[in-house]
Amino acid sequence: MFSFIKKYTETMEHSTIYPIFSLLVFVLFFVGVLWYVKVMDKKEVETIKNLPLEN
Repeated sequence: MFSFIKKYTETMEHSTIYPIFSLLVFVLFFVGVLWYVKVMDKKEVETIKNLPLEN
């Protein structure tokens, strides 16, 4: 299966752009999630933290 994907991407123009683009999307998503957690309200964090302990 990997060889099929490799052969397919070799025939494409600018095939080096796709790995860079996918890495960029992953990093931006990861940074976005970290930013969201950083700006979350502390009361909401406490509520989420205690959810497994409540009935």
